[in-house]
Amino acid sequence: MTRRVGSADLPLHGGHVPRWLADRMTRLGAVMSEAIVHHYGRDELLRRLANPFWFQSFGAVMGMNWHSSGITTSVIGALKRGLTPRSHELGIHVCGGRGKHSRQTPQELISIGNRVGFNGSALAKASRLVAKVDSAAVQDGFDLYLHGFIVTDDGKWTVVQQGMNGARKQARRYHWLSEGLKSFVDDPHAAIDGKGQGEIINLADRRAEASRRAQLDLLSSLGPDEIAGEFSALEAGGEQQANPHADQPQLPHLIMPAHHDVRSSDVIARRLHGNLAAAADRGPKDFTDLLLTPGVGARTVKALAMVAEVMHGAPCRFTDPARFSIAHGGKDRHPFPVPIKVYDETIKVLKSAVQKAKLGRDEEVSALRRLDEQSRKLERHATGPSVEKLIAEELGCSHSYSGRSVFGWEPAPPDSSDRVEAMPQFSLPRGQC
Repeated sequence: MTRRVGSADLPLHGGHVPRWLADRMTRLGAVMSEAIVHHYGRDELLRRLANPFWFQSFGAVMGMNWHSSGITTSVIGALKRGLTPRSHELGIHVCGGRGKHSRQTPQELISIGNRVGFNGSALAKASRLVAKVDSAAVQDGFDLYLHGFIVTDDGKWTVVQQGMNGARKQARRYHWLSEGLKSFVDDPHAAIDGKGQGEIINLADRRAEASRRAQLDLLSSLGPDEIAGEFSALEAGGEQQANPHADQPQLPHLIMPAHHDVRSSDVIARRLHGNLAAAADRGPKDFTDLLLTPGVGARTVKALAMVAEVMHGAPCRFTDPARFSIAHGGKDRHPFPVPIKVYDETIKVLKSAVQKAKLGRDEEVSALRRLDEQSRKLERHATGPSVEKLIAEELGCSHSYSGRSVFGWEPAPPDSSDRVEAMPQFSLPRGQC
């Protein structure tokens, strides 16, 4: 298994998540996690959380700012609130969080271990080591302020933690996965999110083993004055060393831009058209029972197409997290206000599907999976409006969907009396379905 899966630049944003959105993120995050566990198992949920591209898309489909560092805090918080009441059933526990909550992680792990039977003390030590590696062994200019530890009943875990560089107004997110982890000091990360900032001292790289050993030798054989003298002599010599990382292959790099608005360059249009075409063309034919749910209309099916991809899509399909903000908008009104009616209907449909699946009735859950499959088939042929036009249409209809942002409820446009819910028009070549 490839341990490092990429990197990303996350603009550092302030603000808070309003209660009306936080509550919905809690419910949507929990039911999507349940669906993933039902289909693929707990280990797969851990793997996805350790993928920085998927993690960002997960936050975007839940209505957070699609590109910002705030997704990390809000997603970890939503999962902790939503999965804790289900921990006995799912066997998944979310510990830690931001600030003071991060420092409570070891005690939380010990308490859960005593309750369910894994070695909580060993995992508490792992939690401390993970934090120490990313704060001391990897010296990249980012100070850690968030530590989330997600663990299953059988002791497998994922860690998501984040640091900030206030001067650059950027954040870096680090992903760890216990699967295949053999050492905390030899390439332990599943991924590191953040734009390169020049020279980084990474003592957690396996190529730094000689350096770590030499540092221990220095500490045992020389005093502080002698070490300072040696450093001054090296600095004065100014000898240029070859870059030991120059021959390393470049990892996939997710760059989250500073602009707030969603632009065509942020979205892979063919994938978006595939999502929307599947909802428009196949939804009425394949999801009869789903569409009979009171209140569920065409706009909700469009959101479900993107939610379904987050639950079922392959890792390679999350290179454009902005696309998933088209499902439920964003709290800061980018790309458009959160459509409360649609969001609530999405949660209702998913909750119904998961509850029926628990009773052995997989029709609705399977329908959502087929919706994702249809998206991938149709994206090869579907065409449709530009991203900008789609967003403009959503803004025009926002009031009818009870659009809401941190700025308040979206007012009705002057011509609102003539507006009705409609799906964007997509065209497919003759014979395609």
